[in-house]
Amino acid sequence: MNEAEQRLKERFKKEFYVDYGLIFIVLFLLAFGLVMLYSTSSYEANLELGDSTYYFKHQLAAIGAGVGVMIVLSHFPSYRLLSKLAIPAYIGSAILLFMVIPFGYTANGARRWIRILGVSVQPAEVAKIGMIVFLASLICKMQKNIVPRKGFWFVMATPLPICIMVYGITSNLSSAVIILGIAFLMLFVATPGYRRFFLIIGGGVSFVAVIVYAISKASYSSGMNYRFARVLAWLDPEAYASGKGFQTLQALYAIGSGGVFGKGLGQSMQKMGFIPEAQNDMIFSIICEELGLFGAIAVIMMFVLLIWRLMIIANNAPDLFGALLVVGVMGHISIQVILNIAVVTNVIPNTGITLPFISYGGSAVLLQLAEIGIVLNVARNIPLSD
Repeated sequence: MNEAEQRLKERFKKEFYVDYGLIFIVLFLLAFGLVMLYSTSSYEANLELGDSTYYFKHQLAAIGAGVGVMIVLSHFPSYRLLSKLAIPAYIGSAILLFMVIPFGYTANGARRWIRILGVSVQPAEVAKIGMIVFLASLICKMQKNIVPRKGFWFVMATPLPICIMVYGITSNLSSAVIILGIAFLMLFVATPGYRRFFLIIGGGVSFVAVIVYAISKASYSSGMNYRFARVLAWLDPEAYASGKGFQTLQALYAIGSGGVFGKGLGQSMQKMGFIPEAQNDMIFSIICEELGLFGAIAVIMMFVLLIWRLMIIANNAPDLFGALLVVGVMGHISIQVILNIAVVTNVIPNTGITLPFISYGGSAVLLQLAEIGIVLNVARNIPLSD
């Protein structure tokens, strides 16, 4: 085989390389999510909206659009072109967040959404993918300048304005924490040494512990900040069973009643109006009730496999920018999964965070699939060896 034929062969192989393992895991989670969403939401949807498939149909439409976006982004000429969109992504995220002030609407007691061309969009979800692109580009441009203390803290501070807007405008603390966590993980991968990261983690844990201790010594009052009330309900949910602890207690009842193998698909009792918005934040509790410990572990293992595939792609990415894009997506998904399961099992206070690819939420699942499309684009550019 001459040199020209060899180059043509390598180009052909590279152009059509697809990470089928990652695609299978994502499609499995989406299909499983649709099944569990219908099982979880059909009763209340029929009771309140007169259509048992209401949430199912809306989620299916969002997934269809998301898969289309994923395919387009995976076949985009090159993920490297995203570096040119870094600053527009940052500014665009800020603009969308500001638009919540005049144009936002309230759903489930929170003002976090806007409508663009008739489509409901949660700007905090857009900010997550925007921050991944921006930070990947910024770290690549700064290179070794992020190692000194000044450069490190400069990069760490760049997400703060977006985090402040997410928290201040949309009152979405969990999304602000996720964005900051994404930045932390991307810097951890790109910066040598672990000492400063251990110090940050230690300082953060100590600060949170002091806050929790101070709140635990306070007595509940009707005028108390609702986040403080959530902490008290987390510490003793039974004492606040009729208020802030109600959702958590019902979720724990669902988990406990599921046993090892569950009651069976569609047999949940807690979804019959006992768990508010079960199709959103608390869908994992219904999975535990209907499919038991076995089903819960199976779901967790699928997410572990997903993170493993992302790690492999990141380790073999053609350049630092591609690796950081994949690390950012990995950080987003892993942090969100951990937070959701921790909330449902009452390991941490209730923060209102969804389970990726499974919980109901059109804009969230669409943007998560867009992130997977970017990852697949990076994977397609990994050089293949004979």
